[in-house]
Amino acid sequence: MTTGTPRFDLPEPDDFTRPYWDAAAEGHLLLRRCHACDRPHHYPREFCPHCWSEDVTWERASGRATLYTWSVVHRNDLPPFGARVPYTAAVVDLAEGPRMMTEIVDCEESRLAIGMELQVAFRQEEGGEAVPVFQP
Repeated sequence: MTTGTPRFDLPEPDDFTRPYWDAAAEGHLLLRRCHACDRPHHYPREFCPHCWSEDVTWERASGRATLYTWSVVHRNDLPPFGARVPYTAAVVDLAEGPRMMTEIVDCEESRLAIGMELQVAFRQEEGGEAVPVFQP
């Protein structure tokens, strides 16, 4: 049972996603790759969303991405986002192909540009999982 203000920004790992979060804690982004159609995907699923095969395994991503789109959030009432505004919610194209929802950090809004090169970084708060974010 948890007490206090609920958090909406922290993942709840399970047995399946534990390798993903363990790798993130070590500074690595993982993808899932299907051995039937050879396509990677993100977010982690136990089956391939392209061909439905269950022959998928974990694979370390390069951590490189390009900015597909973004929105600067100036108001969010859910904790702890309200304390973070403004922040940049984004979708990035990972170098391996999949798109990923994330946050852009350490970048002024005026520098943001579609197609800009990004690198994964990880935000970790005490008692929580390391969460992938991206920066120039």
